[in-house]
Amino acid sequence: MKAKTGKIIEYFKSHGGVARFSSIRKAGFHPDMIKKNENEKKIEKIGKGLYRLVGDTIGSHPDYVIASLQTSKGVICLLSALYFYGATDEIPRFIDIAIPAGSRANKIKYPPVKFYRFSLATWKAGIEKREIEGHKIKIYCLAKTVTDCFKFRNRIGINVAREALKIAVAEKHVKPKDIMEYAKICRVDRIIKPILETML
Repeated sequence: MKAKTGKIIEYFKSHGGVARFSSIRKAGFHPDMIKKNENEKKIEKIGKGLYRLVGDTIGSHPDYVIASLQTSKGVICLLSALYFYGATDEIPRFIDIAIPAGSRANKIKYPPVKFYRFSLATWKAGIEKREIEGHKIKIYCLAKTVTDCFKFRNRIGINVAREALKIAVAEKHVKPKDIMEYAKICRVDRIIKPILETML
């Protein structure tokens, strides 16, 4: 039994410390083994069908991975995306997640999540897939994130959006034409264009 316990721990470690129940089962581990390790506080349930290794951290952005695994249509956005790219000094209190308008937001106990409903056109645009410790997360590219911040400026603050635009162009070398392309999709091109022109 100890050998099997060791193997399940190794399985978690090889998957960045977090795994779905379905993938653990596919790897050949019996539900009793999962329950035993949960009772022994070696692993813990953190969401519906989602477990993590106790005391383990998943790379540099563990909450991004855990939130992403619990929402298939969710895309990391706004402040959380800015923070990921190093384009803000603001530390997000929630994982900001975009979902298509009309879709249901999953109940997520951990981490703290704030959902934003995007129109289908704005939700689809600019999605990138990044890998963190073997897990893929969906996140908007920086150019799209900046335009989203202007779209939701009343909720996150116009100064945060302006600063993100400045950092994106001056430090992260995002092309203004890419920002304007997404600005048109998000219908904030009239707001962003004059700000960009004063910077260039």
